[in-house]
Amino acid sequence: MDMIESFDGAGLAAHRMGQGRPVLLLHGLFSSAAMNWIDFGHARTLADAGYEAIMPDLRAHGSSAAPHDPAAYPPDVLVRDARAVVEHFALEPRGYDLVGFSLGARTAANAVLAGLQPRRLALCGMGFQGLYGWARRSTFFIDAIDRFDEVKQGDPAFFAVAFMRKMEVDRVAARLLLQAVEDIAGGDLCGITMPTGVICGDEDRDNGSPQELADALPDGRHIEIPGTHMSCVTKPDLGQAIASFLSA
Repeated sequence: MDMIESFDGAGLAAHRMGQGRPVLLLHGLFSSAAMNWIDFGHARTLADAGYEAIMPDLRAHGSSAAPHDPAAYPPDVLVRDARAVVEHFALEPRGYDLVGFSLGARTAANAVLAGLQPRRLALCGMGFQGLYGWARRSTFFIDAIDRFDEVKQGDPAFFAVAFMRKMEVDRVAARLLLQAVEDIAGGDLCGITMPTGVICGDEDRDNGSPQELADALPDGRHIEIPGTHMSCVTKPDLGQAIASFLSA
Protein backbone atom coordinates (compact mmCIF):
# COMPACT_ATOMS: atom_id res chain seq x y z
CA MET A 1 0.00 0.00 0.00
CA ASP A 2 1.28 3.47 -0.94
CA MET A 3 0.54 6.57 1.13
CA ILE A 4 0.03 9.62 -1.08
CA GLU A 5 0.06 13.23 0.06
CA SER A 6 -2.88 15.06 -1.48
CA PHE A 7 -3.12 18.76 -2.38
CA ASP A 8 -3.61 19.79 1.27
CA GLY A 9 -1.25 17.29 2.85
CA ALA A 10 -3.96 14.76 3.72
CA GLY A 11 -2.79 11.17 3.43
CA LEU A 12 -4.50 8.95 0.85
CA ALA A 13 -3.95 5.19 0.98
CA ALA A 14 -3.56 3.59 -2.45
CA HIS A 15 -3.61 -0.16 -3.05
CA ARG A 16 -2.08 -1.70 -6.20
CA MET A 17 -2.37 -5.02 -7.97
CA GLY A 18 -1.05 -6.32 -11.27
CA GLN A 19 1.20 -5.00 -14.02
CA GLY A 20 0.36 -3.38 -17.33
CA ARG A 21 -1.81 -0.46 -18.43
CA PRO A 22 -2.80 1.49 -15.29
CA VAL A 23 -6.47 1.65 -14.36
CA LEU A 24 -7.49 3.99 -11.56
CA LEU A 25 -10.49 2.64 -9.59
CA LEU A 26 -12.57 4.87 -7.30
CA HIS A 27 -14.88 3.11 -4.83
CA GLY A 28 -18.34 4.04 -3.59
CA LEU A 29 -19.67 5.89 -0.56
CA PHE A 30 -18.95 4.34 2.87
CA SER A 31 -16.92 1.61 1.13
CA SER A 32 -13.18 1.16 0.58
CA ALA A 33 -10.79 -0.07 -2.10
CA ALA A 34 -10.72 -3.47 -0.40
CA MET A 35 -14.49 -3.85 -0.16
CA ASN A 36 -15.30 -2.49 -3.62
CA TRP A 37 -12.46 -3.88 -5.72
CA ILE A 38 -10.28 -6.43 -3.90
CA ASP A 39 -12.44 -8.62 -1.66
CA PHE A 40 -14.74 -9.86 -4.44
CA GLY A 41 -12.00 -10.39 -7.02
CA HIS A 42 -12.49 -7.47 -9.42
CA ALA A 43 -8.93 -6.17 -9.05
CA ARG A 44 -7.59 -9.69 -9.62
CA THR A 45 -9.73 -9.99 -12.77
CA LEU A 46 -8.19 -6.77 -14.08
CA ALA A 47 -4.68 -7.84 -13.12
CA ASP A 48 -5.17 -11.17 -14.89
CA ALA A 49 -6.33 -9.24 -17.97
CA GLY A 50 -3.04 -7.31 -18.09
CA TYR A 51 -3.84 -4.17 -16.09
CA GLU A 52 -2.31 -2.52 -13.05
CA ALA A 53 -5.19 -1.70 -10.71
CA ILE A 54 -4.55 1.46 -8.67
CA MET A 55 -7.17 1.74 -5.95
CA PRO A 56 -7.13 4.67 -3.51
CA ASP A 57 -9.26 4.80 -0.41
CA LEU A 58 -11.25 8.00 -0.78
CA ARG A 59 -10.80 10.73 1.80
CA ALA A 60 -12.78 9.86 4.97
CA HIS A 61 -12.79 6.18 3.93
CA GLY A 62 -10.67 3.11 4.54
CA SER A 63 -7.08 3.85 5.57
CA SER A 64 -7.05 7.40 4.17
CA ALA A 65 -7.18 10.54 6.27
CA ALA A 66 -10.55 11.44 7.80
CA PRO A 67 -10.07 14.96 9.14
CA HIS A 68 -12.78 16.60 11.22
CA ASP A 69 -11.88 20.12 10.13
CA PRO A 70 -14.49 21.49 7.68
CA ALA A 71 -11.68 23.30 5.87
CA ALA A 72 -10.39 19.90 4.73
CA TYR A 73 -13.51 19.47 2.56
CA PRO A 74 -13.59 22.24 -0.06
CA PRO A 75 -15.98 21.83 -3.00
CA ASP A 76 -15.13 18.80 -5.14
CA VAL A 77 -12.37 17.72 -2.76
CA LEU A 78 -12.54 14.18 -4.16
CA VAL A 79 -11.74 15.45 -7.66
CA ARG A 80 -8.68 17.22 -6.28
CA ASP A 81 -7.69 14.02 -4.49
CA ALA A 82 -8.08 12.01 -7.71
CA ARG A 83 -5.82 14.46 -9.50
CA ALA A 84 -3.24 14.05 -6.72
CA VAL A 85 -3.28 10.27 -7.27
CA VAL A 86 -2.85 10.69 -11.03
CA GLU A 87 0.09 13.04 -10.46
CA HIS A 88 1.69 10.79 -7.83
CA PHE A 89 1.75 7.80 -10.16
CA ALA A 90 2.68 9.98 -13.17
CA LEU A 91 -0.28 8.72 -15.19
CA GLU A 92 -0.03 10.22 -18.66
CA PRO A 93 -3.07 11.60 -20.53
CA ARG A 94 -4.77 8.74 -22.40
CA GLY A 95 -2.20 6.39 -20.90
CA TYR A 96 -4.52 5.05 -18.21
CA ASP A 97 -8.17 4.15 -17.74
CA LEU A 98 -10.54 5.49 -15.08
CA VAL A 99 -13.30 3.54 -13.33
CA GLY A 100 -15.67 4.61 -10.57
CA PHE A 101 -18.51 3.00 -8.68
CA SER A 102 -21.44 5.13 -7.42
CA LEU A 103 -19.81 8.09 -5.59
CA GLY A 104 -16.61 7.05 -7.31
CA ALA A 105 -18.39 7.26 -10.67
CA ARG A 106 -19.59 10.79 -9.88
CA THR A 107 -16.04 11.68 -8.89
CA ALA A 108 -14.63 10.13 -12.07
CA ALA A 109 -17.07 12.04 -14.30
CA ASN A 110 -16.37 15.30 -12.47
CA ALA A 111 -12.63 14.69 -12.69
CA VAL A 112 -12.82 14.28 -16.47
CA LEU A 113 -14.79 17.51 -16.74
CA ALA A 114 -12.10 19.14 -14.58
CA GLY A 115 -9.35 18.07 -16.95
CA LEU A 116 -8.32 14.45 -16.36
CA GLN A 117 -7.84 12.58 -19.65
CA PRO A 118 -8.17 8.81 -19.30
CA ARG A 119 -8.17 6.64 -22.42
CA ARG A 120 -11.47 5.02 -21.40
CA LEU A 121 -13.95 5.74 -18.62
CA ALA A 122 -16.28 3.32 -16.84
CA LEU A 123 -19.12 4.69 -14.70
CA CYS A 124 -20.48 1.83 -12.57
CA GLY A 125 -23.62 1.87 -10.44
CA MET A 126 -24.60 5.20 -11.96
CA GLY A 127 -27.54 6.62 -13.89
CA PHE A 128 -28.30 10.01 -15.41
CA GLN A 129 -30.21 11.35 -12.41
CA GLY A 130 -27.41 10.36 -10.03
CA LEU A 131 -25.00 12.80 -11.63
CA TYR A 132 -27.08 15.94 -11.28
CA GLY A 133 -29.46 15.01 -8.44
CA TRP A 134 -26.82 14.76 -5.73
CA ALA A 135 -28.61 17.05 -3.26
CA ARG A 136 -31.37 14.47 -2.78
CA ARG A 137 -28.93 11.59 -2.32
CA SER A 138 -26.68 13.60 -0.03
CA THR A 139 -29.62 14.64 2.14
CA PHE A 140 -30.65 11.00 2.50
CA PHE A 141 -27.20 9.90 3.69
CA ILE A 142 -26.71 12.90 5.99
CA ASP A 143 -30.07 12.07 7.58
CA ALA A 144 -28.90 8.46 8.05
CA ILE A 145 -25.78 9.73 9.81
CA ASP A 146 -27.74 12.12 12.00
CA ARG A 147 -30.23 9.39 13.02
CA PHE A 148 -27.60 6.65 13.18
CA ASP A 149 -28.51 5.32 16.63
CA GLU A 150 -32.27 5.58 16.05
CA VAL A 151 -32.63 3.74 12.73
CA LYS A 152 -34.39 0.38 12.98
CA GLN A 153 -35.17 -2.35 10.45
CA GLY A 154 -37.87 -1.17 8.05
CA ASP A 155 -36.52 2.40 8.02
CA PRO A 156 -35.43 3.50 4.49
CA ALA A 157 -32.01 4.31 5.97
CA PHE A 158 -31.55 0.90 7.60
CA PHE A 159 -29.22 -0.62 5.00
CA ALA A 160 -27.10 2.55 4.78
CA VAL A 161 -26.67 2.55 8.54
CA ALA A 162 -25.91 -1.19 8.59
CA PHE A 163 -23.22 -0.69 5.95
CA MET A 164 -21.72 2.22 7.88
CA ARG A 165 -21.54 -0.01 10.96
CA LYS A 166 -19.88 -2.80 8.99
CA MET A 167 -17.31 -0.45 7.49
CA GLU A 168 -16.74 1.44 10.78
CA VAL A 169 -17.28 4.73 8.99
CA ASP A 170 -16.08 7.92 10.66
CA ARG A 171 -19.45 9.64 10.58
CA VAL A 172 -18.16 13.14 11.35
CA ALA A 173 -15.75 13.02 8.41
CA ALA A 174 -18.29 11.32 6.13
CA ARG A 175 -20.87 14.02 6.86
CA LEU A 176 -18.39 16.76 5.96
CA LEU A 177 -17.44 14.94 2.77
CA LEU A 178 -21.06 14.55 1.67
CA GLN A 179 -21.46 18.32 1.82
CA ALA A 180 -18.42 18.83 -0.43
CA VAL A 181 -19.68 16.82 -3.42
CA GLU A 182 -21.19 18.99 -6.16
CA ASP A 183 -23.70 18.29 -8.92
CA ILE A 184 -22.94 17.83 -12.59
CA ALA A 185 -25.19 19.73 -14.98
CA GLY A 186 -26.76 17.48 -17.60
CA GLY A 187 -25.43 19.64 -20.42
CA ASP A 188 -21.87 19.22 -19.18
CA LEU A 189 -21.84 15.56 -20.21
CA CYS A 190 -20.90 16.56 -23.75
CA GLY A 191 -17.45 17.26 -22.31
CA ILE A 192 -16.92 13.54 -21.59
CA THR A 193 -15.75 12.54 -25.05
CA MET A 194 -13.76 9.34 -24.47
CA PRO A 195 -15.46 5.92 -24.81
CA THR A 196 -17.52 5.49 -21.65
CA GLY A 197 -19.08 2.32 -20.33
CA VAL A 198 -22.10 2.76 -18.06
CA ILE A 199 -22.01 -0.53 -16.14
CA CYS A 200 -25.03 -1.09 -13.93
CA GLY A 201 -26.94 -3.92 -12.27
CA ASP A 202 -30.18 -4.99 -13.90
CA GLU A 203 -31.95 -4.27 -10.60
CA ASP A 204 -30.05 -1.09 -9.80
CA ARG A 205 -31.81 2.21 -10.34
CA ASP A 206 -30.53 3.88 -7.14
CA ASN A 207 -28.93 6.61 -9.25
CA GLY A 208 -31.52 6.72 -12.01
CA SER A 209 -31.43 5.36 -15.54
CA PRO A 210 -28.10 3.99 -16.82
CA GLN A 211 -29.46 3.86 -20.38
CA GLU A 212 -30.38 7.55 -20.21
CA LEU A 213 -26.86 8.32 -19.00
CA ALA A 214 -25.27 6.29 -21.79
CA ASP A 215 -27.50 8.04 -24.34
CA ALA A 216 -26.51 11.47 -23.01
CA LEU A 217 -22.78 10.82 -23.42
CA PRO A 218 -21.04 11.47 -26.75
CA ASP A 219 -19.58 7.95 -26.79
CA GLY A 220 -21.53 6.07 -24.13
CA ARG A 221 -22.47 2.40 -23.95
CA HIS A 222 -24.85 0.83 -21.43
CA ILE A 223 -23.58 -2.52 -20.12
CA GLU A 224 -25.99 -4.48 -17.93
CA ILE A 225 -24.79 -6.91 -15.27
CA PRO A 226 -26.76 -8.91 -12.66
CA GLY A 227 -27.64 -7.44 -9.29
CA THR A 228 -28.82 -4.50 -7.24
CA HIS A 229 -26.70 -1.47 -6.33
CA MET A 230 -25.19 -3.38 -3.42
CA SER A 231 -25.21 -6.98 -4.64
CA CYS A 232 -23.59 -6.36 -8.03
CA VAL A 233 -20.31 -5.62 -6.24
CA THR A 234 -20.29 -9.15 -4.83
CA LYS A 235 -20.63 -10.81 -8.25
CA PRO A 236 -17.76 -11.55 -10.67
CA ASP A 237 -19.72 -9.98 -13.53
CA LEU A 238 -18.71 -6.46 -12.43
CA GLY A 239 -14.98 -7.06 -12.79
CA GLN A 240 -15.49 -9.05 -15.98
CA ALA A 241 -17.58 -6.28 -17.53
CA ILE A 242 -14.97 -3.64 -16.62
CA ALA A 243 -12.13 -5.72 -18.05
CA SER A 244 -14.08 -6.48 -21.23
CA PHE A 245 -14.98 -2.83 -21.81
CA LEU A 246 -11.44 -1.57 -21.19
CA SER A 247 -10.03 -4.22 -23.53
CA ALA A 248 -12.48 -3.60 -26.38
